[in-house]
Amino acid sequence: MDKELEKLRADIDSIDAELQRLLNERAACAQRVAEVKTQAAAGGDEGEPVFYRPEREAQVLRKVMQRNSGPLEAKTVAHIFREIMSACLALEKPISVAYLGPQGTFTEAAALKHFGNAALREPKNNISDIFAAVQRRECQYGVLPVENSTEGMVTHTIDNFIASPLKICGELELPIALHLLVQPDADPAQLEKICAHQQALAQSRNWLQQHFPGVEIEAVSSNGEAARIAASNAQVAAVAGEMAAERYGLVHVASDIQDYADNTTRFLVIANQEVPASGHDKTSLVVSTRNEPGALYHLLASLKREGISLTRIETRPSRTENWAYVFFMEFHGHHQEASVQRVIDDFVKRAIMVKVLGSYPAAVI
Repeated sequence: MDKELEKLRADIDSIDAELQRLLNERAACAQRVAEVKTQAAAGGDEGEPVFYRPEREAQVLRKVMQRNSGPLEAKTVAHIFREIMSACLALEKPISVAYLGPQGTFTEAAALKHFGNAALREPKNNISDIFAAVQRRECQYGVLPVENSTEGMVTHTIDNFIASPLKICGELELPIALHLLVQPDADPAQLEKICAHQQALAQSRNWLQQHFPGVEIEAVSSNGEAARIAASNAQVAAVAGEMAAERYGLVHVASDIQDYADNTTRFLVIANQEVPASGHDKTSLVVSTRNEPGALYHLLASLKREGISLTRIETRPSRTENWAYVFFMEFHGHHQEASVQRVIDDFVKRAIMVKVLGSYPAAVI
């Protein structure tokens, strides 16, 4: 057995050395890409070169998953490549990402999942601040929650899109595991308050009512903020994720307290530029219809005629007049595709206002 293990370990060492050589060879290619883009930009009038290409990364990750033969799972290998691409991109030019802070929120976890560890992550106080930071180009990208599988749409995100010139350039989904967290020396029987973002409180409402019926519940700006408060007060508990527990030195009173096991939040990535087609895309837009019978029916009929699948529709007040509304819609396809463009053209003919928020790669991992 010792001889066999010694040989296997020697094989692993040899493979590791080859992996390391190939990783640095890939990194050198990334540096060359940066040089070519910079030289091209300097010799033309196209402005600053774009180093992060969401459609290209989505294509690479899909290929990684398609050609995977195991024993590692396809998504596991894709996550490894996500970090490789993040490190190589940082050699070209590190990117900055605004997210809903403080540190330890699920939005930071989403930014980490989408951009990797090499991205510079900057916490913001609220969703409006994320939009503002990206629009002012203080950050190149922003990550914000848009939808939860049990609690529905994050309406503040949708409302910001209506007035913003920014474009959606990506999406991702993050499974949400909620934990009740306290200081290491805190006594759960002495808790006076439980804090969390209102979405997290709603997602764990039944569990909290069953186990802590007499404790005050307070909604705060984020789960990271709840963890920060709990870290400074032994009589306060936070409902938050594992990243918040690690960041603020908290321990678990209870784990996985979400009311539904498959609790998942969907996030969008915003930027100042549009994204070319990746081959598997979605388009988001807002539409304000005329107040007449069948207005929404005719919009949906356009999608049916083109064989395009609608994935989300949400109604929001227009804020321009009382009892007037806009529809937030998402469907498969890229606005550069002929069928999607025909749908948008038909919307423009029938609606008061049509605003395309962006076409972007559908979530890969």
